[in-house]
Amino acid sequence: MFGWLKSKDKTAGLQKQYQKLMKEAFDLSKTDRQASDLKYAEADKIMSQIEKLKQEAN
Repeated sequence: MFGWLKSKDKTAGLQKQYQKLMKEAFDLSKTDRQASDLKYAEADKIMSQIEKLKQEAN
């Protein structure tokens, strides 16, 4: 009955996680480039999940 609400909650949670990872990656880019690249890679995976959920919702 509330399936549409559940997908939005998951997307919102992933968006928060993505924002957090991007901020960490930016902060790390000033000191440790390799760690920053790993954070960007994690954030990219999260963005892929968000896009997949958006496509499934349509």
